[in-house]
Amino acid sequence: MADYRDYLRVRDHQVWDKDSREARYVRDLGRRSPQTLELYREFVETRPADVIANIAICLIHQTNYLLDQQLKTLEKEFIEQGGLRERMTKARLNYRNQNRG
Repeated sequence: MADYRDYLRVRDHQVWDKDSREARYVRDLGRRSPQTLELYREFVETRPADVIANIAICLIHQTNYLLDQQLKTLEKEFIEQGGLRERMTKARLNYRNQNRG
């Protein structure tokens, strides 16, 4: 993301504010499903480089946010349920205990 910000800075282009109309539009695009290149192709092929750089910054922010949410969920699951080995051992012991002859 720093490279895109540097690109805009050295060329005296504006970095979109996160609440700007343009940034909100890109966030809305990011909520569409499925996410495909086609959603963004027109913008990348028809907009000036400063707009494309700002779109990339918005998408990077969205990606970082989603990764942060995923990590929080994984941490919570780990705390509540244990790690994979711990859950596998528990499942194996439960199976053994249920299938004793």
